Amino acid sequence: MTQNDIVQKLWNLCDVLRDDGINYSDYVTELVLLLFIKMVHENTENGTLQKHTLPEGCRWTDINAKSGLNLMNDYKRILLSLSTGKDADDNNVHEDPLISAIYADAQTRLREPRHLAQMVKTLDQIDWFSVQKDGLGDLYEGLLEKNASETKSGAGQYFTPRALISSMVNCIKPQIGETIQDPAAGTAGFLIAADSYLKAQTDDYIDLTQAQASFQKNKAFIGVELVPSTRRLALMNCLLHGMEGDDEGVVHLGNALGQVGASLAKADIILANPPFGTAKGGEASITRDDLTYKTSNKQLAFLQHIYRNLKAGGRAAVVLPDNVLFEAGVGTDVRRDLMNKCNLHTILRLPTGIFYAQGVKTNVLFFTKGSSTNKLQDENCTQNVWVYDLRANMPSFGKRTPFGEQHLTPFEAVYGDEADGTSERTVGEWSFSTGEQTAENSRWQCFSRDYIRTTKGDSLDISWLKDNDSVDAANLPEPDVLAAEAMSELTEALRELDGLMQALGAGDQANTQKQLLAEVLGIGAMDMDEKRKYFPVVEMETIEQRPKYTGKSVSLEDMDAAIEYEASKAR
Repeated sequence: MTQNDIVQKLWNLCDVLRDDGINYSDYVTELVLLLFIKMVHENTENGTLQKHTLPEGCRWTDINAKSGLNLMNDYKRILLSLSTGKDADDNNVHEDPLISAIYADAQTRLREPRHLAQMVKTLDQIDWFSVQKDGLGDLYEGLLEKNASETKSGAGQYFTPRALISSMVNCIKPQIGETIQDPAAGTAGFLIAADSYLKAQTDDYIDLTQAQASFQKNKAFIGVELVPSTRRLALMNCLLHGMEGDDEGVVHLGNALGQVGASLAKADIILANPPFGTAKGGEASITRDDLTYKTSNKQLAFLQHIYRNLKAGGRAAVVLPDNVLFEAGVGTDVRRDLMNKCNLHTILRLPTGIFYAQGVKTNVLFFTKGSSTNKLQDENCTQNVWVYDLRANMPSFGKRTPFGEQHLTPFEAVYGDEADGTSERTVGEWSFSTGEQTAENSRWQCFSRDYIRTTKGDSLDISWLKDNDSVDAANLPEPDVLAAEAMSELTEALRELDGLMQALGAGDQANTQKQLLAEVLGIGAMDMDEKRKYFPVVEMETIEQRPKYTGKSVSLEDMDAAIEYEASKAR
């Protein structure tokens, strides 16, 4: 059984939960409350965890052999004990703040004992040994990604693709001893990817001294998450990947745009995909008093936090939507400040369709605090910005055409080996391109700070590749021809709608709308000669005296009578 098979099997348990009245938004939380107990058991059994994380009486072996009301009551007891640290008699069960944080206010919404029993049975039947080589934490990651792709709601709609996270980490190249921060942690994808990268370099930290290993386990990674349920998932995710953090865990609960963010220590590396949109409470929702440029745009506020919170020489990679690159006013001020204080050396223009929110256009900005030659420099740090266009003439990504690591490999190659973007770079990269390979149609271009300032007005929305599906304005018909075609199509559409309204017995409503349209077009104020231009082919029908547009010639008297009759009907 592959990891994907197990993820799908777990996801299929949603049918059980749905039968018990639990919707998709609560599904993952409900499942992981039980799944975490199971995974701690499996990690303890295979030696990944040196000691059992959960207290006695609150372990998988305490529930998997029970059924009926006994199972349901014991499960509720376990959730209460893990949440509060005490049992029903107020006796201490555990004093682990991390377990209390994970199970804070935890309670099951299951009402039927048989549904809980079925979930327990399914989890026990899974061949966990088959996925141990990939790690149970990776399995958990797969479940979170499945949730994001299927539900397309809440934070899940901006769930960062794993391929993109890995590529950003590969470029930034974390080092042992560096502090790595994510101020919008979500389910901790960036932090876990950075940890995995470092473990791969050090044989799961076995090559490190005890002090170094302890630092990586407890101090190297720090995240902030605003939503308690998402933070719960993040803490579970980190523990299953062997990341403990401080007393509050790897991911702290709070608002990075509030005092929690202001109190964060400066970091060597910041990796983030800040939430998209505008703060609901406007500027008042962003309570930081140390941000220079006041704004209700959350991405602009997060961007200020990120470049301000880097140590001298620190590196950052952040996912941002297009509007941050071209927004005027405060947006321009923030971009100027960024390019002044940091070396913004690389922009990756991402294709559409890779996020679950359809139509979102995003970029990754890579920058280093200070200049390329002096990490303490705090003015005029950006000299050149290299842009890689992975958006133009790319397929529409989705389930049928998944976005993967192979699409980012060419970018990583031109980015270079230097994490701070100082590798020698040359124009020229034509992956995913067809036709003649020239400097002009390369996906990899360099733009000077002076060009960005004088030509772009400090906008970073830089594109140069022509979309093959775009229409060349030089080949378009004259404006009057285009306008006439549009008006003709609109007229025909209105004629069909009128026929539909008549067929539905709504002739009076249709006539009212036609009268309003005539007034808008100024037809009602025309004299008879002008009207004849619009009604050149009216034929009288003796019955009901209804005008009909047939193309036959009629007398002026008949035409006038028909027009007057039509006008009287409209009135």
